[in-house]
Amino acid sequence: MVIRINLEDIRKEAEGYYANGEYYCSEAIVATIRNQFQVDMPLEAIAMASGFPVGVGGAKCICGAVSGGIICIGYFFGRTEAKDLKVNDALKLAKELHDYFVTKNNVLCCRVLVKDMILGSETHMKQCISFTGDIAVKTAEIIAREFNIEYNV
Repeated sequence: MVIRINLEDIRKEAEGYYANGEYYCSEAIVATIRNQFQVDMPLEAIAMASGFPVGVGGAKCICGAVSGGIICIGYFFGRTEAKDLKVNDALKLAKELHDYFVTKNNVLCCRVLVKDMILGSETHMKQCISFTGDIAVKTAEIIAREFNIEYNV
């Protein structure tokens, strides 16, 4: 794992993946965190994020960008063994990411966030690209803070 990250590089990479149509929001965040932290995260972790865009497969429920961030938090801080209390760390950090997004945007519901927007329109893309970059940065800040990795502010 790296010893220092650049938050602006993280924002640019995540937003670029989404803006260029390479990945959807949740996938872009997982791919970016994997790349920028240089961890041995399997590529399949990106695939695990593929069902979350557009509020979970198009249901427009939870914002896909936040889902991608939570997948990354789970990767670093979640449990792999039953009844491991490590899950409490993942829950606390996932709630931190959730609360951050809700404080900034009032809701987590994709349906409300994209209300009156045509999916794929310039307005929709601009907003969701921004959400993707913002959540990639906040996710990176949380991971860096917990691992004492330096990052620019």
